[in-house]
Amino acid sequence: MAMVSRFAFFLLWISVLSSTTHSELVISRIDRRVDLSSHIVRALFSMKVENVGSKVVSEVLLAFPNMQAKNLAAIKTLYNEGRGKVKASSVSLPTAVVEPEGMPPELTFYSVSLPKGLEKGGTVSLDVLAVFAHSLQPFPEEITQADGQLVVYQDSAYYLSPYTVKVQTLGIRLPGGRVESYTKFPNAKLVDSEITYGPFENLPAFSYSPVIVHFENNYPFAVAHELVREIEISHWGNVQITEHYNLVHGGAKTKGGFSRLDYQARSSVRGASSFSHLIFRLPPRAHSIYYRDEIGNISTSHFWGDSRKTQLEIEPRFPIFGGWKTSFTIGYGLPLQDFLFKVDGKRMLNITFGSPMDEVIVDNLIVKVVLPEGSNGISASVPFPTKQGEEIKYSHLDIVGRPVLVLEKSNVVPEHNLYFQVYYHFNNLSLLGEPMMLISGFFLLFVACIVYMHTDMSISKSSASYLAKIQLEEVQATVQQIQNIINQCLAVHDKLDASLRDLSRTGDVQSCKIARKTADAQLKELVKELKPLVTFLHHSPQASHIWPKVEELVAKEKDMQEKMFLRHSTVVDCFEKKLGGREIENRVASQQQKLAALRQEVDDLLEFLDEI
Repeated sequence: MAMVSRFAFFLLWISVLSSTTHSELVISRIDRRVDLSSHIVRALFSMKVENVGSKVVSEVLLAFPNMQAKNLAAIKTLYNEGRGKVKASSVSLPTAVVEPEGMPPELTFYSVSLPKGLEKGGTVSLDVLAVFAHSLQPFPEEITQADGQLVVYQDSAYYLSPYTVKVQTLGIRLPGGRVESYTKFPNAKLVDSEITYGPFENLPAFSYSPVIVHFENNYPFAVAHELVREIEISHWGNVQITEHYNLVHGGAKTKGGFSRLDYQARSSVRGASSFSHLIFRLPPRAHSIYYRDEIGNISTSHFWGDSRKTQLEIEPRFPIFGGWKTSFTIGYGLPLQDFLFKVDGKRMLNITFGSPMDEVIVDNLIVKVVLPEGSNGISASVPFPTKQGEEIKYSHLDIVGRPVLVLEKSNVVPEHNLYFQVYYHFNNLSLLGEPMMLISGFFLLFVACIVYMHTDMSISKSSASYLAKIQLEEVQATVQQIQNIINQCLAVHDKLDASLRDLSRTGDVQSCKIARKTADAQLKELVKELKPLVTFLHHSPQASHIWPKVEELVAKEKDMQEKMFLRHSTVVDCFEKKLGGREIENRVASQQQKLAALRQEVDDLLEFLDEI
């Protein structure tokens, strides 16, 4: 298998590495647990390290192959104080990338700084959590709407370490479902969706044995290519957060056509790995929540909140399949007193860094903290490395602009949704600037109104210009009434479309026929209202420049009615004959294309009349 060859190079330099191993330390036991239940891989290493040398050791090295390290999004090491099974407490230890001398470039090393030197014969227990993004590869890379999603995970049955390992085990937790294949060892077992390897005993440093697991994982692979979080501070009592998402399904790409009819009516072809809703866990007391995409506001959402948590569930306009993209924005407000505090004469904002969306990988996250105008002495404290910068934002009533602290980080996972702090100085007198500007503005407006009210600028009602103005206003009002009636007709068309969708879902032909009769009656009433208005425009000299467009608009809408009823009759007839969904789509395809073209022409004409 071609994937195995990617690991073969490790076997070539194991003998070389043996001469550069750190002989002072030995791993007495290490138990690894890898969680593959979602598309974010989480590996927990529980290890006991012993100093068998004569020198005091102050650090422990962790090694990862470069192909794994490039996907390592977060790593955290905990030092367990206490003895035996009862742990007194856990302390987080500094863990940073290092480049030890004499080590090959094919490995990436992390150094864990111990809280105190480990003397000869001493032991220390560590728990290491490593979180990997983009480590599950779809195989095959393309699937149809009806297929389940298979992925491949690659690792080593032996823990790759610069130290000798006395006893070790490996457990791989799968999401359940189908397991195509996995690398088998004499002591490998698959029980209840978990593969276990080991125990392995007395393995030398840098021991390596490739493991490949090919299994079904239909968890939604939500990946945000870019997320821009804007956190705007208002000292009037609110923190406004706006998040712009460019989201993609990072799983196996969808090949072949997509059938909306099959997706809604047949559960077997709905696309097991697709997702139609997203869950956001917002801070408590979040308010003024909205959700919109590039087209406009979307009301399809569910919201739950109390004093301890707030949860928002939103539905995009269409289900997201492998390789499909969507862009949207959510926004919400938070009480200022929950997140802004005074510390040593400074203001401190204490708020979370990452995305509130469940199990999302963010390739590039940009956090912009917009501070009030007049803020200075800005600094930030983030619990992990980020790229920092500053810019200026201008908003309403701003004079010199608002300072913006920009934090940028790549490969962000839910483990990065930790609190960070922003410190700055702010003078409360600056709060009076905007109210004084508003007071001055209103004062000048009132003065202008007084001057206007005492000035006679009326036009004689008998003048030709006044009469022409009145006639033009009547024409504009009539055009507006015609536009409103045409929009009502289009709304009736949409209801007729909705009856066809209900028919495909329920098969209730009788209800669909009733909807047809109702639509027919409504359109006839609207046509009656339209006739006198069209007649007025036809005989009005002031309407000569727009009459051709109005006449074309009425004709196009009438043509749409005819084709709409023809398509409706065709679909109902096909359902009565019990024809299949694909055949129905083929019969109405040409009609649907004509309707779409007509609808576009009508929309263009309405837009043209709006601009007059």
